[in-house]
Amino acid sequence: MTSSLIRGRPRRATAHISVRVAHAVLGAAVGTGWLVLPVMTAGAQDPVPVAPAGTVASAAAPQQDETSAADLVLPLVAGVAALGLAGYGCLRRTRRARTRTTPGIVSVAPPALTPADFERQARAALVLADDCVRTSREELTFVQRQFGEAETEPFVHALRAAETELTAACAIWRRYEQGVPKDAAARRQALVGVVGRCAEAGRRLDAEAPALDGLRELAGPGLAGALESAEGRFRELTGRTVTAQDTLAELHERFAASAVGPVTGYVEQAKDRLVFATVRLNEARQAADTGDGGRAAGQLRAAEGAVAQAEVLVTGVERLAARLRAAAELVPAALTGAEAELAAAREGGVREPLTTGELHARLAHADGVLAAVREERTAGPYDPLDALRRIARAVERLDTGHLGAPAAAALLVARGSVAGAEEFVAVHRGAVGPQARVLLAEAARELGADRAGQADTLARESRNLAERDVRAHGNPYPGADGGSPGLSGAVLGGVLLAEDQDGGPAASYGGPQTRGRHGFLPRA
Repeated sequence: MTSSLIRGRPRRATAHISVRVAHAVLGAAVGTGWLVLPVMTAGAQDPVPVAPAGTVASAAAPQQDETSAADLVLPLVAGVAALGLAGYGCLRRTRRARTRTTPGIVSVAPPALTPADFERQARAALVLADDCVRTSREELTFVQRQFGEAETEPFVHALRAAETELTAACAIWRRYEQGVPKDAAARRQALVGVVGRCAEAGRRLDAEAPALDGLRELAGPGLAGALESAEGRFRELTGRTVTAQDTLAELHERFAASAVGPVTGYVEQAKDRLVFATVRLNEARQAADTGDGGRAAGQLRAAEGAVAQAEVLVTGVERLAARLRAAAELVPAALTGAEAELAAAREGGVREPLTTGELHARLAHADGVLAAVREERTAGPYDPLDALRRIARAVERLDTGHLGAPAAAALLVARGSVAGAEEFVAVHRGAVGPQARVLLAEAARELGADRAGQADTLARESRNLAERDVRAHGNPYPGADGGSPGLSGAVLGGVLLAEDQDGGPAASYGGPQTRGRHGFLPRA
């Protein structure tokens, strides 16, 4: 068969090359003939009668010198010209070969990136950096438990630096989505800034990963201590999971279903992670007994990741129970404080200039909200956090500028919303996209700035988007749990990096270059 390179060459190009070669050869032959001709004629007999020796020698010597010099000049010029033509032809062929656009001969430059391409890169960078930060934070809890704060300070510092870079990247993306900046070139530069910040976050974590491995020595003498620490945390969490199940049943009896909704299914998911951790801890023990330190380290890291996520789920149930109790106690004080705010507003204490109609509308709305909350409290189980949220928002619209129970209620509600969204994203990060993560980061910033109402709104939106992402993601490993219990949950939670059919390597402290270093092969 004829290769694509040959097929791609035009026939005329081949003919042109042959003609140039023939010209070069012909020129060289002519030059050589001119050089050889005097030598060939020097020995031929002269047909002219020979004169006396003395006379001929004296008269012909100058003429022979002039003739031989002239005979040599012309062939030399012809040879140089032929060589010049041949070199020029070769140079032209080289230049044409470099600039030829025939398919299959020269690669075509890739097209320029479009704004959509830059946006896709930024989204992927945000998700990757956020995953790296969360995974690093999880493993660091095990390292601190075993070695203390002094020896782990460099890793904590690197994690905080990565969190700062990620927060800045999220802020840039958030402004970009809001249309800031407006100039096309500046918007492209903003996306480059997002990618650069995320890359720096990963670099900071990658730089400390070898030192953390050197401290833990999971593939060597440090494995035994790490196993004991992980198993101790696992046993503690097993007991807390049983208690959380009882707590959840109590919450269902005391409060409305909407109040318990944020943690519905948490206990079951925690049990699933613990089952996965049980299998991996056993595998790690067996690998350690056979001297396979690398495989044991990978299995241990998978177990640690599952235990950390089970703790997040169980803690979420415990935290919600505490907040619901605190909210139920705060509702009467919030109602009283709201009544005082309404009285102040009626007396002209509103800071925002409002028309009489607008003020009356807001006061009527607030009165309706307070009346509805009072009725709910006496009708049976209700959602005290939602009641506090409605009270705080009704008072906030009046803008009296007073602090008190309504402000405390707004803060309690906002903290709960941010924590709930954080928990959900943490244990479902294998499916959650960038939008929910960015909104969560924005909610945390608003909460830190004492803007509780805005923080609550953003956190709730983040949670809704994360739940939507999980529903759309589905289960990428249907039926896999029959052979590996808890595998689907581990992949969904980002405990395993989902790079292979068996779930891939365990995620570890580090950036994109090092987070998957603790891979393990399935047991034969």
